[in-house]
Amino acid sequence: MPTMKDVAKKAGVSLGTVSRVINHASGIKPTTLAKVQQAIEELNYIPDQYARGLKIQRSMTIALMVPTIWNSFNAEFAYHVEKALDQQGYKMLLCDYDADPKRELDYIQMVKENKIDAIIGITYGDIDKYVDSRLPFISIDRYYKQRVSYVASQNYEGGRMAAAELLKHGARHLAFVGSYNQYPNDTRRRYEGFCDYLKERELPILAIRELEPVASFFPLLDQLFDQHPEIDGLFCNTDTLLYDVWRWCYVRGVEVPQRLQLVGYDGMRQTEHQRLPVSTIAQPIKAMAEMAVKLALDKLENPMMKEKHIFFPVKFVEGFTTKNNRSQDWDKLLKDPMP
Repeated sequence: MPTMKDVAKKAGVSLGTVSRVINHASGIKPTTLAKVQQAIEELNYIPDQYARGLKIQRSMTIALMVPTIWNSFNAEFAYHVEKALDQQGYKMLLCDYDADPKRELDYIQMVKENKIDAIIGITYGDIDKYVDSRLPFISIDRYYKQRVSYVASQNYEGGRMAAAELLKHGARHLAFVGSYNQYPNDTRRRYEGFCDYLKERELPILAIRELEPVASFFPLLDQLFDQHPEIDGLFCNTDTLLYDVWRWCYVRGVEVPQRLQLVGYDGMRQTEHQRLPVSTIAQPIKAMAEMAVKLALDKLENPMMKEKHIFFPVKFVEGFTTKNNRSQDWDKLLKDPMP
């Protein structure tokens, strides 16, 4: 089995240079880097990540905490986090905490005990008092009392965009359907943006907005439409919820999009190369995941790094749940919602 010494000999460089290449050090000449990488490939040398971690006092592992992996957004986000970490020589430890705050705290404790290096968290539990500015913790959407870096899409602009697109597509009586968490997070601003857009145009605001968890939206939708049968456009605050509303429409005999137009939020994919065929406000999930990884690694390199709040732009992507222009290039839209 080839060793680092074998790589150094074949590349004609010192053992220290090979170590610097493996540890992604800066300042290495391109020609030297190419020679070492070629030697590694030809010898099929596999670096000892455990030994590397001991040397730099890191586990080379970053945890991703999600409330459930059954949510398509969380699964897609996890896929891109793992890819981005792998490119930097790190492994991802996936924590599906399933609404159990104790499991969230367990992973925070693992960071403090140096069993993992950092956490990227999609979190909704009562962990505010355990998260502080010294902890290598990057939040998705949620903000904390302490100064913690977080990544989000432009949720407020997305809410406004949803209202604008429904009106543009011919809907005249709009409503919001969604839930919210008891802890502050930026996704609430989807509702705020939607409402503000309607207020500015002196249009009525109708909404189903329930505290999580919500057992079923079906009876709530029944009540809303019994009271307001004129509703012809709904903004669902996630694509997952849009599919639930679509099922309700099927049960109730409401035609989509002829009778009721639906716009979701996320831009989730059903495969790596094809998104869900719904009209939605798409956020750049891959770019958000890569930024979360970058912030986590930056925090590890500089523990005193000030918190950063990064917001990514969103865009409307046409699907089959709004009255659309059938001449559009559907194949392109389905494959590439965020260029």
